[in-house]
Amino acid sequence: MMPKVVMYVSGFCPYCTMAEKLLRTRGVEEIDKIRVDLDPEQRVEMINKTGRRTVPQIFIGPTHVGGYDDLAQLDRQGEVTKLLAG
Repeated sequence: MMPKVVMYVSGFCPYCTMAEKLLRTRGVEEIDKIRVDLDPEQRVEMINKTGRRTVPQIFIGPTHVGGYDDLAQLDRQGEVTKLLAG
């Protein structure tokens, strides 16, 4: 069973779109997207969880992957597939 994928996003965010596309190419069908631009409390939660202010912030299961650049680097190393395998 694939772990839950959670992504903090905002409405217009090309990096969020690229992250979602990459995850979908790796077989992720469901992404729980949390819109921080619509709910300031969610932005505060994201900052407290990650220490970062930018979106996207991506979690695969309990693992904080980081933003799009972090996700892409992990993907090049084959680590995204391992994280998604559980």
